[in-house]
Parts: sequence; structure tokens; C-alpha cells
Amino acid sequence: MTDPARALLDEAAELTRRLADPDVVGDQAEFRRASRRYAALAPVVACHEEVQALARDLAAALELGAEDASFAQEAVELEHRLTEAQDRLRLLLLPRDPDDDRDVFLEVKAGEGGEESALFAGDLARMYLRYAERVGWRTEIVDASPSDLGGYKDVRIAVSATGSPGPGEAPWAWLKFEAGVHRVQRVPVTESQGRIHTSAAGVWVIPQVDDPGEVDIDPNDLRIDVFRSSGPGGQSVNTTDSAVRITHLPTGTVVSCQNEKSQIQNREAAMRVLRARLRQAALEAAAAAEAGVRAGQVRTVDRSERIRTYNFPENRVSDHRTGYKAHNLPAVLDGDLDALLGSAVAADEAARLAALGQE
Repeated sequence: MTDPARALLDEAAELTRRLADPDVVGDQAEFRRASRRYAALAPVVACHEEVQALARDLAAALELGAEDASFAQEAVELEHRLTEAQDRLRLLLLPRDPDDDRDVFLEVKAGEGGEESALFAGDLARMYLRYAERVGWRTEIVDASPSDLGGYKDVRIAVSATGSPGPGEAPWAWLKFEAGVHRVQRVPVTESQGRIHTSAAGVWVIPQVDDPGEVDIDPNDLRIDVFRSSGPGGQSVNTTDSAVRITHLPTGTVVSCQNEKSQIQNREAAMRVLRARLRQAALEAAAAAEAGVRAGQVRTVDRSERIRTYNFPENRVSDHRTGYKAHNLPAVLDGDLDALLGSAVAADEAARLAALGQE
């Protein structure tokens, strides 16, 4: 058994013991963390047990195959299955992104292209909302600045898994690959002469913080301003000072929320986003100090720094990182992202396997 497998199997056994401990069961935050970690390790345990069982069966088939041809044929099949199981175990043993079990905040911002860019940002936001609906995730529009023609200047969406997602099934594990600049080529509704325009929108993705205690925020470091809402929110819009803007003075981080009807709800939502941003900033600073910037998310919304192009005249979507192309643009914008996101996940796994082989 490889050392990584031994360590993970021992950890799974310890987690089994802890999850039966009344003290852990009584601590919801600790029980949730332990449960998520156990769910992440369960496939490793199952796959390792499968490898061990196939290895035993293969040894027995090889021994009996010397006297019985049927066992020799079975040995060939068992060897093939063992190789497949070993490959799966090797993939499972790759170092995982520690945030893969987290929910996310996803933000879409209009970039170059004026009103057309805002319309495209609205298309992207609806695409993610529909994808989340397809896979059974919960979504909440935390904050939004609508444009005049029905798009978004910017929109922030909380995406959360339901229940206890398995390894690689939580929102961050998939949506982190969406961070970057998305480019669109089409005839805008504002174009009177039928010319194709190119515009862009930026997508940011950051993991949510499950436990508020994970990020230490001194209340004295916060400036909290309230103002009148200008977006959706019912009868309170434009009549009460329910919108909230929080500034973290040491870092200059500013978060505003106005989609909820009450000031308290908007403040809670803003604090959730602030904790996530401060945690992400700390992680990026630590990674930069080690000369390995984490998950290069694009910080400018420039058309030249693109990860994907949506070409309407050719009904084509192209991912410039993985080389994936498909001519099903309406389906993609309707939330059919499985193949697109799958290509990014596969490319990431291949790169990690290659890096492991070079060590």
C-alpha cells in the first residue's frame, strides 16, 4: 500500500470513531466538517478495498489457471479490472483542492461593450442559475445592479449544495473553472446595421466561509453605511434605507448588498461576502509569498484575457484553456454546462497526474 493511501485510510477510521462521539455530534460545526471530510475519503476507502479484493482474486485465478483454462481466462479479465481500479485509486490519491467541498459566491460583471456587455452578463448569470437548478444546487442573488435594457452591470450569486455533496460534487469543485473573462460575438440588439460586435464580461468565483469564526474580523475595523435600495426588493425599494455597504478599513475591501427587504438581512448577506473575500485575499497573499499564485482568476475585464468565447453567428462555444468546442450555444446558455465544465475538470486532473509523474 502506498503511504498516501495508508494515511487516508487511517484518517477515515479515526473520522468514523469521531462521528460516533457524542461530543462531536453535539457540535454542529465540527460534526459538519467531520462528515464532509469522511464523505471525501469514502471513495478512497471503497476503491482501495476493491483493489485489494481484485488482487486476491487475481492471485487465486493465476494459481488455478495452470490446471483449468477457464481460470486463465478469468485471470485476464481480473487483471484488466485491477488495472482500471488502480488507475482510479491513483487519481483519488491526487492532492485535492481543500476548498472543493465548499459553496461559492459567483459574481458576473459587465466589461467592454457598454449595454451589450451588460446584456451578456445577464445571459451568463441566467446560465449559471439554470445550471445550478439542473444539478440541484440552491441559488440566491445577493446583490445586483440591473442595466437599462434588462442585463446586469454586475450581479453576485450565492451557490450552495443541498445535503452532503460527495467528493468533487460541491459548487467550488466545478464552478472555480469559470473564473475569468468570457467573450461574446454577436449582433447586439442595439446594433441597427446588423454588424457583429465583440464584448466581454468577467466572472469571479470565491469559496464561501462555512464557519464565521474561520475569519477573524474586528468590528472596530468596519465602517457600515446604509442607503436607499435601487434594485429589486419589493415595496421597500426607494422608500427605506435598507441597503448596506460595509468597508473593511484595514484592507479597503468594500461589499454592498441591497437585494433583501430589511437592513438586517442585507447586513448579514454583506458580512458573508466580506468573510469570503477576506479569506480568499489571505490565501492569495500566502500563495503569492510562495511564488505560486492560486487559481489564476482574471482581475481585469479586458477582451484579450479570455477563457471562453460564445460565437452566435457560428452557434459555437469554445474554451481556450482546454480546446473544447461545441456547436450547441443555445443549450449552453440554458445551463447545459456538463461537457464544458467536464473538460476543465479532466484537464485539471491530467495536469495534476502529469505533475505527480514528474516528482
